[in-house]
Amino acid sequence: MTLVLRLLFIGDVYGKPGRRVVADHLPSIRDRYDFVIANGENAAGGFGLNRESATALFRAGVDCITLGNHAFGNKEVYGLLDDPRVLRPLNYPLGTPGAGWWTFDVRGERLTVVNALGRTFMDPVDDPFRALSDLLERDDLGSVFLDFHAEATSEKAAMGYHLATRVAAVVGTHTHVATADTRLLRGVTAFQTDAGMTGPLESVIGAAIEGPVARFLTRLPHRYTVAEGAAQLNAVEIDVSDNRATRVERYSFTEGGAS
Repeated sequence: MTLVLRLLFIGDVYGKPGRRVVADHLPSIRDRYDFVIANGENAAGGFGLNRESATALFRAGVDCITLGNHAFGNKEVYGLLDDPRVLRPLNYPLGTPGAGWWTFDVRGERLTVVNALGRTFMDPVDDPFRALSDLLERDDLGSVFLDFHAEATSEKAAMGYHLATRVAAVVGTHTHVATADTRLLRGVTAFQTDAGMTGPLESVIGAAIEGPVARFLTRLPHRYTVAEGAAQLNAVEIDVSDNRATRVERYSFTEGGAS
């Protein structure tokens, strides 16, 4: 009989506050989950992934780190992409370093984690819909989880329905705001448009407030820095078995009980 695996997917980890809340909170709940995935493309100072931030996430109990449009924003990432636990988007051009998916053995079951990048309002990349369809022609993937890193909610919803019944879960990242549309598509595929951000609560999607506000007011370039203060961890819990989701729920924790 196929086991039910409980997954936790942690939304975009942003800078030092995001790494801190993961390091402080995840170990206290880690034994609830069989496998933990975190999007780490903003983990190094809000831009990219470096060795220090990857090590901190793995040490806290994360099993796999996914990336996104800032995948290559920090030069140290090139030394991390040989590790199958660090995934860059699947639909970067042929020859890009790293891998966009990996199949893990979790309690004797196969779990494939995939990272893909949207194209709407984003830098040009290869077609993620075709890339996923091509990957799913394989018959050895087990249960499939997709982190779809995209800007447009419509593109994320379209991907969810494109893959509904063919994968266990499609959860979006990139916009840093958790959405309230958590559900099972076709009764099979766990879906949420965006998992939200794991980072400073009093911020503009992670950045200190002054920089983004000044930019909107003046339309001039302003330096963005990582905000300080209490951080919030936003995540999605998913139960999967035999490439089907049986449960999906949002999970949120805020340092100090702030809201």
